[in-house]
Amino acid sequence: MIIDTHSHLNFKAFNSDRDEVIKRTQEQGVICIDVGTKYETSKRAVELAEKNDGIYAAIGLHPTETGEEFNYENYKKLALSASRRVVAIGEIGLDYYYKPKTKARLEQFKEKQKQVFLQQLDLVRELDLPVIIHCRMAHQNLIEILKSKNLIGAIHCFTGTLEEARQYISLGFYIGLNGIIFKLDLDEIIKKIPLDKILVETDCPYLTPPAEGRDKRNEPIFVKYIVQKIADLKETSFNEIAEATTQNAQNLFKI
Repeated sequence: MIIDTHSHLNFKAFNSDRDEVIKRTQEQGVICIDVGTKYETSKRAVELAEKNDGIYAAIGLHPTETGEEFNYENYKKLALSASRRVVAIGEIGLDYYYKPKTKARLEQFKEKQKQVFLQQLDLVRELDLPVIIHCRMAHQNLIEILKSKNLIGAIHCFTGTLEEARQYISLGFYIGLNGIIFKLDLDEIIKKIPLDKILVETDCPYLTPPAEGRDKRNEPIFVKYIVQKIADLKETSFNEIAEATTQNAQNLFKI
C-alpha cells in the first residue's frame, strides 16, 4: 500500500474517465487524499471521498484562488458534513510566483494571501486537523507565520532549501515530495532529511514523472516513481520507502 497524499481527482482533467482512474488506483493499492483548491473543488473532493473506498478529502482555498472570497462557515460546514472523510485543511498557503509589478500592488497581493491563509489556519485549529500547505517563492514568510501557530501538517510539493526543510520539520511538518523531484535538483535534500518526515504525492494531473512521458496526464498510481526515486537516493528498497511514507501519512492524517 502507498498513500498519495496530494491528488486532484476532483479536477476537470479527470471528467472523462474519473471512475476508471479511481478503479486503477484501488486495484493497485494506492490510497489518495484528494485535495480541493476552492469551494467547488473541495466539495467535489468530499463527494469523491464519500463515494469511494480509499479516497479521503482535504478542503481549502488555494492562494492563487483568493479572488474567491473565503467563507469560513461554508468550509467548516463542509468539513463537518463528512468529518470521517475530511482529513486535512488544504491546500492553502502563500504563492508569490505570479506577482504584480508595482510595489503597492505587490504588498496588497501578499497581504490578501496572508489574511486568507490566517483565516484558514483558524479553521485548522478549530477543527483540530492537520494542514496541507502550498508554498511557492515564499518560504521565509511562511516559516515566520508558522513559528507561532503550533500546528502539524505537510509542506506540499517542497521546493525550498535543506535549511528550510529542517525548519519545517522542527515546526512539526512533513515534507511532501512529488514529480517536481525530477525537474529540480533536490537530491541532496532528499538524502539528508529523515525518512520519518517524508510524504509521497503526485499532485495529479500535474507533474507527471518522466517515465510516463511529460505530456501525459498524471494519476495516483504513478506515485510509485516517487517512491523509487527516493529509494534510489537513500540507497534502500522500494518497500522500505513505501512502508515508511505510508506510516507517516497514517500518523499525520489518522487514516
